[in-house]
Amino acid sequence: MKIVLTIAGSDSSAGAGIQADLKTFAAHGVYGASAITAITAQNTMGVQRVLELPAQMVAAQIEAVAGDFAIDAVKTGMVASAAIAEAVAAEIESLELPRLVVDPVMVAKGGHPLLGDRAEETIAAIRTVLVPLALVVTPNAAEAAVLAGIPVSSLDEAREAARRIHALGPRAVVVKGGHLDGEEVVDLLYDGSVFTEFRGPRIATRHTHGTGCTFAAALAANLALGDPLSAAVGKAKRYVSGALAHGLRIGHGHGPVDHFWDRGPVRIAERARPPQSD
Repeated sequence: MKIVLTIAGSDSSAGAGIQADLKTFAAHGVYGASAITAITAQNTMGVQRVLELPAQMVAAQIEAVAGDFAIDAVKTGMVASAAIAEAVAAEIESLELPRLVVDPVMVAKGGHPLLGDRAEETIAAIRTVLVPLALVVTPNAAEAAVLAGIPVSSLDEAREAARRIHALGPRAVVVKGGHLDGEEVVDLLYDGSVFTEFRGPRIATRHTHGTGCTFAAALAANLALGDPLSAAVGKAKRYVSGALAHGLRIGHGHGPVDHFWDRGPVRIAERARPPQSD
């Protein structure tokens, strides 16, 4: 069985972060292991509190898992601080962990910052020590703007941002198009020489909690299963589109996507209802 390690924050509402990653791995038939970087108190309406773990504890979790399992891919999400970013990068490099997918999580769905009091220092660490190790980086438009240092509100600007992020050292960049205008959502893959567009219809729903985490986790799972990068991106996009279309109408805010939308019989009562626009 393929094994994928997620290094990310814990979401108490289980729609994003570690919990979303592990659900996504299970849906793809790979075994998910985890290293938690921070604990959040949050629900579908937003993040109430964040508690960072010591960087040494994050490193210890990675070492424990890698010392026992043969890791086939790694996905990082919320790293919370520069010290954690540096510790994670050091472990990935020293342990030679393969197929790194970096999801540069910076802000929660409700707008709560997730990088601690020293956000600029943390962003600098993500940019200089974590991103260069990546097989692929998966920012949304806002995250791409921060990493690239330019506005990203159009497809042309997304292309320029992808070029600038690629220059930081990763093998490839996917700038996700969910936050850009247009009837279609266009995710843009850049491998340093060629741009590939992945187009899909925009799904009218407010139940979008965890989409970024889920995309990156699905991408890591498909890479672990042996798909080449372009095919893995396409499969991840199709999976997330289905999960969005079947978003779960639970809670009072942005409900989570359904990570098991295409896996077997109805799992909870919400799955019995047809998808609706909100």
